Amino acid sequence: MHRVSVVIPTYNRLSRLKSVLTALERQTVPLDEFEVIVVCDGATDGTPEYLESLVTPLRFTAVIQPNGGPASARNNGVGHATGELVLFIDDDVVADKRLVAEHLHCHDQSSKDLVVIGPMLTPDDFQMAPWVRWEQDRLAEQYESMEQGLWLPTARQFYTGNSSLSRSAINAVGGFDARFRRAEDVELAYRLAESGINFKFNPNAIGYHYAERSFQSWVATPYEYGRNDVVFANEGGQLWLSEVAAREYQERHVLIRYMVRCCLCRKVASKVVIGLLGFIGQASNALGFNRAAQQAYSGLFNLRYYQGVADGLGGCEKFWAKFS
Repeated sequence: MHRVSVVIPTYNRLSRLKSVLTALERQTVPLDEFEVIVVCDGATDGTPEYLESLVTPLRFTAVIQPNGGPASARNNGVGHATGELVLFIDDDVVADKRLVAEHLHCHDQSSKDLVVIGPMLTPDDFQMAPWVRWEQDRLAEQYESMEQGLWLPTARQFYTGNSSLSRSAINAVGGFDARFRRAEDVELAYRLAESGINFKFNPNAIGYHYAERSFQSWVATPYEYGRNDVVFANEGGQLWLSEVAAREYQERHVLIRYMVRCCLCRKVASKVVIGLLGFIGQASNALGFNRAAQQAYSGLFNLRYYQGVADGLGGCEKFWAKFS
């Protein structure tokens, strides 16, 4: 049995996956102390063939499955794991040479079960799309707040791009819910938190996030987050989520609240505003007006999130009954 099982779900990111595996070969932890399990989730870019022919010093297992989404792939990886601990890494997160060691250090220093969260930092040698950069900057703000002790990490910071916990803890709560293809990681984390597990942020367990996402994919993400938050609250018993979402809405900038009120129930206006904000974001970024670009993407992300919440609740009337 290995101490750690590194589980990596992958889908059509073969070029980046090669860099992810190379970084794991260079860890300071002896390679016989951890295993690497890559779950190919129906990739069509040559990943299955590459994995089946890979020669590597890693203790390596390739698992090939039909496309079922990241939750299904991670569950499959956990099912093949032999380690006491499972370390989840995404196929676009390149590990610093001490990443595995830093995760182990946190678990070794604790007498209780932990979820250890490491940062996914923006690499210096990679040019992100401006909308992805906006999201990375929001992550960086969270990391800074946790590192400074302004607030403690919670289930809402459990991103499986770089996090670890005991295999027994995952199995005890039933693993990931494969119904969800977005926010499936925090949904699991809510159940872990209910089981009494603690969350710890380790700023030294560094992964570099080579994130690539089309604008269309990025715009769809906050909408799915909003819909899923309603499902997690109503079906998953996380009733506090509704209260937090309503409170956070009231804390949003007045212009964001005004935009949501004007667009939420008006499809044409919403479509126009989304297109306009996307244009402003890209144009501002091209001209070097970074603050304007950030504001545009912030407005866009918030509008799409609250549209998802409204649709999850069953319409605008039900949304305003909770959020006014």
